[in-house]
Amino acid sequence: MARPLKRNKKDTKSLVLHSASKLFIERGYHNTRIKDIASQAGVSYNEVFRILEDKETILCELVGLVLECQFETSKKILKNVTEDKILFYAFETVLQLNIAESKEHIREMYSVSYSLMNSSKVIYKTITSKLMDVFKSHLPHLEEKDFYELEIASAGIMRGYLTIPCDMYFTMDRKVRKFLETTFKIYDVSKEKIEEAIEFVSKFNFNEIAIDVINNLFEYLDNKIG
Repeated sequence: MARPLKRNKKDTKSLVLHSASKLFIERGYHNTRIKDIASQAGVSYNEVFRILEDKETILCELVGLVLECQFETSKKILKNVTEDKILFYAFETVLQLNIAESKEHIREMYSVSYSLMNSSKVIYKTITSKLMDVFKSHLPHLEEKDFYELEIASAGIMRGYLTIPCDMYFTMDRKVRKFLETTFKIYDVSKEKIEEAIEFVSKFNFNEIAIDVINNLFEYLDNKIG
């Protein structure tokens, strides 16, 4: 009888995260069980718990990777287009709104990520670094702890706008405008700069960009966790 294939911890973790990402997007976070992830990954139920503990821990790992994917996509698209960090941040956040709008299970995954304690902390920590890079020169008197506290507020705004789907009245254009207006006020961005940001993001076809990000997400995850 052939012996079962032995894998190291890194390889098993990669299999689990790759399978979980597919199932979360295809079925939704709540409809995916650890048992489903283990089966899809071809590993035992106990192996999943031993390496990643529970479903929220898996989500935490994926959240960081998905945010990285968004940032990398934004860098590629905006290369040689603008070096304005505020416009860059506007692009990244509007991209996230459009990705969430493209598929209900992705909306659910974002919503859950912003709601659960551990995964939301991953978001706060990741975005705090981004906020310091974007707004430190604009708000030089603020320290890292201040940006962390402000991110808790702006993350609440993001979660709210991610959760509510667009309709014939609350269009994506209106969602983007209201999101940028309310978020940038937290960081004392001038009304003129907010209007510039809204005008800047209006030039891009975010529907197509969001689809490309989703289509390339699995390849990105393969490269990062493989």
